[in-house]
Amino acid sequence: MNRPLQEKASRIKLLLTDCDGVLTDAGVYYGENGEIFKKFNIRDGMAVERLRVLVGVDVGIVTGETSPSVVTRAAKLKITQLHLGIKDKLTLLNSILERTGLTASEVAFIGDDVNDLEILQAVGLAACPADATRFNKAIVDYCCETKGGEGCFRELAELIIDAKQAGNLAGPTDVSDDGQEQ
Repeated sequence: MNRPLQEKASRIKLLLTDCDGVLTDAGVYYGENGEIFKKFNIRDGMAVERLRVLVGVDVGIVTGETSPSVVTRAAKLKITQLHLGIKDKLTLLNSILERTGLTASEVAFIGDDVNDLEILQAVGLAACPADATRFNKAIVDYCCETKGGEGCFRELAELIIDAKQAGNLAGPTDVSDDGQEQ
């Protein structure tokens, strides 16, 4: 990791993420009654716990959708900053900064599509999955090697953990394993 990226990542106290196209592969499954199902990556779930336990970074989900599956996933991961149906993510960011006392340089965001561009330009560390739009790739500090729904959130989380621990990668035994699926 280059020095400017490491410096940005080491300041992060809050990692916000889009849902569709980041935590999922942007695909949906429809049930027989029209309900929508999404597939989440288990390794991304472990990243939420590792951020919280190892380096004290909070995580929030910011999405334009209002899917019950996102609510269920956030509850499972004990994510309290869940923002559904958000069309103006920049206004939400400003509200979060005002409420928490954080500065924009202490917030990271990962997003995959054009509705994420404004917030990506406003945060201290901007990232996108490998399969994000070319517009996102053009403005981010870090473009993940992994695609949305395939562990890009985990990749960014580990980058932040590494930077905050000054290059000492934490092993899998550093977070207790209660045997529960993440």
